[in-house]
Amino acid sequence: MKFTIPLPLAAFALVGVLLTGPVLAAGEELVVYKDPNCGCCGAWATHMREHGFAVREVATQEMGLVKSEAGVPRALGSCHTATVGGYVIEGHVPADDVRRLLDEKPALAGLAVPGMPQGSPGMEGPYPPQRYEVIGFDGKGGTKVYARH
Repeated sequence: MKFTIPLPLAAFALVGVLLTGPVLAAGEELVVYKDPNCGCCGAWATHMREHGFAVREVATQEMGLVKSEAGVPRALGSCHTATVGGYVIEGHVPADDVRRLLDEKPALAGLAVPGMPQGSPGMEGPYPPQRYEVIGFDGKGGTKVYARH
């Protein structure tokens, strides 16, 4: 038996992809490890959902251990750590940069936005946005600027 999507549903799905970007393939869930008392981490998870990512939030008091096991360099630390597609995403990295990482598949361990720059995804607010960099890092201590915002 062949399964077909009714035309109205297929059109609705296409509009959703055009508005939010491609939906990640099965197995591409973004898992966010965060302190249960941190509000900006949840705001970042919402930003990622709004950009088409399937997000699972894991509250933990052991963020130091999570970062260490994920290989996040201490100098690149932020408040939350995520994994997706075999990469580590540290801090308030914009969804477009994560999508680019997954599309291009560079030889990196992950991306990081050190600290909590005002105006980055999840850190929007009444204060003027700061300029910040998204840093690509490998598993050997190497880093490079991946994007500037």
